[in-house]
Amino acid sequence: MSDFERRVVIIPARPQAMQEELKRQKRVAAYCRVSTEEEEQQSSYEAQCSYYTDKIMTNPEWTMAGIFADEGISGTSTRKREEFNRMIRKCRQKKIDLILTKSISRFARNTVDCLKYVRVLKELGIGVYFEKENINTLDMDTELILTFMGAFAQSESESISANVRWGKRQAMKEGKVSVNFEKLYGYCVDESGQPQIDPVKGEAVRVIYEQYLRGASLRMIKEHLEEKQYPSPSKGGTWNIGQIRYILSNEKYCGDVLMQKTFIKDCLSKKAVRNTGQLPMYLVQNNHPAIVSRADFQTVQAELARRNATKSPSTKGAPTGRASYASKYALSERLICGECGTLYRRCTWTYRGEKRVVWRCVSRLDYGTKYCHNSPTMREGSLQQAIMDAINSQMDTKENTVQLIAEAMEQELVTVPDSDVTLGAVKRRMQELEEEFADLLRSASCGSGQDYRERFQAITEETARLKAQQEEISAQLRTNQSIRGKMQRITAAASQMEHQMTEWDEAMIRQTVHTVEVISADRIRVILTDGSIIMQEVHSESGTL
Repeated sequence: MSDFERRVVIIPARPQAMQEELKRQKRVAAYCRVSTEEEEQQSSYEAQCSYYTDKIMTNPEWTMAGIFADEGISGTSTRKREEFNRMIRKCRQKKIDLILTKSISRFARNTVDCLKYVRVLKELGIGVYFEKENINTLDMDTELILTFMGAFAQSESESISANVRWGKRQAMKEGKVSVNFEKLYGYCVDESGQPQIDPVKGEAVRVIYEQYLRGASLRMIKEHLEEKQYPSPSKGGTWNIGQIRYILSNEKYCGDVLMQKTFIKDCLSKKAVRNTGQLPMYLVQNNHPAIVSRADFQTVQAELARRNATKSPSTKGAPTGRASYASKYALSERLICGECGTLYRRCTWTYRGEKRVVWRCVSRLDYGTKYCHNSPTMREGSLQQAIMDAINSQMDTKENTVQLIAEAMEQELVTVPDSDVTLGAVKRRMQELEEEFADLLRSASCGSGQDYRERFQAITEETARLKAQQEEISAQLRTNQSIRGKMQRITAAASQMEHQMTEWDEAMIRQTVHTVEVISADRIRVILTDGSIIMQEVHSESGTL
């Protein structure tokens, strides 16, 4: 035999070591879970805990490593299952040898999570025993079975979620409403559990709606609420614009409840997405006492939409031509550059050691003279005075003032049904067509006339269509109580004005002025909401810098 001949040496087992291994009890833990916090499920949860405690303690080969139990937690994700995650941490610390659980659906209803944790535990030498399926994950060829079983569990979860959603939607169809009025600002709950209007907070809600309908911005409303010391929805007594916007857009304040504004896209992510028409909504009217009228609420929604569509560079750093209506300055949405058409922005300058408030073209501010070369900087005080002078020139009597506002309201508030086209826009377009028709007529008189036939026909057809829209708007004005109510309120407020504007009023400017165009350093063009155009001088010695 060669010295390098291959041989096998058998090392006999040590009976003492085998006995020590057999003597060591397995550290066994149990995982229990119920999906809801209902009373019947609570009893199931307690029964599971009692069952596994008895099962582990009565087995002489096992020792208790802990009962881990999640109450009222969905099984579709492990992220919010605190006890489950604590159990996994103990497994990583080598404090558990075996986990008992009722079924795969109790362990996880997400196939990915189920396989993930089974594999992690298997690598640690820890098995999971599913009693219902009689599966021990340490056995051979169990992963394929688990995949199928996990998929079935996930499908079960999706089916349960679908049934729950169906039940909720059926309840919605029947008008069954669940609103937590204790947390809804402006309301409280009486002894019988019925919602009631809170005297102080309800008044704050009314003030918010009234201020907004008068033309106040969200920031102005915030300042007013804090000045009057109305309690805020949050701690600290301060209001924020988000809270005010929420109150203005919440239909519950007019006594209605709109259900299914959001929905859960899938049972795994549980992410709520906004319902933009994917599913039906259910509106329950007159469900509870209203703080504001439905007409006021609807008018506010139209005004919110109008303001959201308005773009203005009201803050420094905003992209040119873009910003929000939230600015408390009416001119932020109305003052434009006569050279480039860009809106002006309010700025504070230090001029010869004196701080002055001025208005400057945004294009000039953002890009220098690249796109706008000669736009003047306007002093706020003189600019405001010039605008008031222009308005006053059209208001010889108080009756004229009121009439101006009423006509402006009629022109700009009422739109073509299912459109944002206003009566004012229709009239302005009809005027443009009249002028175009006259120009074509003059041109045609000098030529053959045949070259202009198609354009004449197009103008005629568009004019007919605009007249039909005008009739639709007029009919809507006669029947739309929301619009008529708002007009009455604004008109009543205007009736209380002095004959001449002597002080700058942001809310009134919003109602009466459509656009102010800066023509030059000492001249502006003021366009009122009724379509009136006034060329107005600005005192150059104090109006510009």
